[in-house]
Amino acid sequence: GAEGSTLMSYFSKNQIKALKPKITFSTLRDLQCPVLQSNELQGQPGESCSTEELFEWLGAVLNQVSLDNKSSSFLSTYCCPQPNTMVEKAFLCTVTGFIIPEKIIQLLEQLCCYFNEPKLASWLTLTVHGFADSPVSWRESEHGFHKGGENLYNFVIFRNLDYWLQMAVGTYDDCPP
Repeated sequence: GAEGSTLMSYFSKNQIKALKPKITFSTLRDLQCPVLQSNELQGQPGESCSTEELFEWLGAVLNQVSLDNKSSSFLSTYCCPQPNTMVEKAFLCTVTGFIIPEKIIQLLEQLCCYFNEPKLASWLTLTVHGFADSPVSWRESEHGFHKGGENLYNFVIFRNLDYWLQMAVGTYDDCPP
């Protein structure tokens, strides 16, 4: 209506434009992946990795940290937790921008459909990072971004459609219910 045209003229007059999310795709080759069991949150030595080990490994993969545990010009090394398996190809899709919760739910539902047909993968993940300088955290509480900025959650979805939900928030932030 009239309000829409007034709003659009305001944006165009002030050189404000809508931006679409940026989508990037990459294929990771010969990636060591932790072995996970949906019913073993703490992991079992020699059988499966824990949720904490997965979360740390996932952070390394998403930040393109080398997982070969070889030192060079840096002080620390990292390797995939044990037990692990070598995956010939892993697919990584990154969407950067403002994405509404309904779209995240839709994406999560589509990812669950991945297991409708027989696949080799036994699990997949969806990680959602909030903006570090977001004014709110969970439950409409002020986000303590000056103290760390943690604001993310991660779904690990298994072939049997069980899932883990991992959340990271700052020390002074509220956790969701």
